[in-house]
Amino acid sequence: MTHTVRIRPDAEWDLEDAARWYESQQQGLGQAFLNSVSESLHLIQENPLAFPRVHRDSRRALIRKFPFGVHFVISEDAVVVIAVMHGSRDPRRWKIRT
Repeated sequence: MTHTVRIRPDAEWDLEDAARWYESQQQGLGQAFLNSVSESLHLIQENPLAFPRVHRDSRRALIRKFPFGVHFVISEDAVVVIAVMHGSRDPRRWKIRT
């Protein structure tokens, strides 16, 4: 069963900020980051329960080739992305979004 994925505005900002930073480091790297995030979102959409819980009801899918995770919760009608965060960031930053 495919689930609807909704991305909160804060998570959209996380994505845009990270993509801009990667693009500033090397041309095309920002798009590569977004492509990897898209792959992770597709996997989440297909089977959100495959990813481990990391805090209360929130789960995390790691992003291939980049040190980031997609943090999400499963609601009654959708999978809601609450953050896209670098693995070394303070976890309190995304936990307060749950």
